[in-house]
Amino acid sequence: MLSIRISETIRQLWPDTAIGALTAQVAVHESPETLKNELHSIDQQVKESFRIDQISSIPEIRAGREAYKTFGKKPARYRLSSEALLRRILKDQGIQPVNNIVDINNVVSLVSRFPICAFDLDHVHPPVAFTLGGKEDEYEGIGRGRLNIENLPVFSDRKGKFGSPTSDSERVKITGQTQKLSINIISFSGTDSLTEHLANLESYLIRFAEAKDIEHQLVTV
Repeated sequence: MLSIRISETIRQLWPDTAIGALTAQVAVHESPETLKNELHSIDQQVKESFRIDQISSIPEIRAGREAYKTFGKKPARYRLSSEALLRRILKDQGIQPVNNIVDINNVVSLVSRFPICAFDLDHVHPPVAFTLGGKEDEYEGIGRGRLNIENLPVFSDRKGKFGSPTSDSERVKITGQTQKLSINIISFSGTDSLTEHLANLESYLIRFAEAKDIEHQLVTV
């Protein structure tokens, strides 16, 4: 199990921060039609349940936006990945299948409303802390180019910062070569429902990614 520590800085600024952390051995491949269909079904459920002007009022999203403001980051410019997913759907931009791991993460994120960070463990160098980015910090975000992570809640290891609830970095991206991964559900509203969503994530990984050696835990301040 990858050990993750929430920093004192985040503890002081936002004590409701919690992480549902899971590690597993997996097989990465194209999603089967059943998983693609589930992603499409959830897409339709979102369209039927929300208007775009309601997204910021969803409790899990609202808590994350308030946390970002407290950290000193503008949540309308640096959105939680879960908020960005919901907005894409409600703008009719759609969520295209990528691979089984990315699609599983998107399904669980859309259901839970929490952002999810996924890392290839071969490219993570413990110890790992969840902390705030510094003034000169940045990294190559997946599909985003250089990302300014000053005041953004980020994961950090011996090589530097590598993932956040806004965007993970290219360094730890899940690829077809990934065999062992760390998936982290990020909550800024405490641990309520995190256990349920971790169990859901585990179920999807077993069904669609041949997952084994699964371990999970709740990380709190």
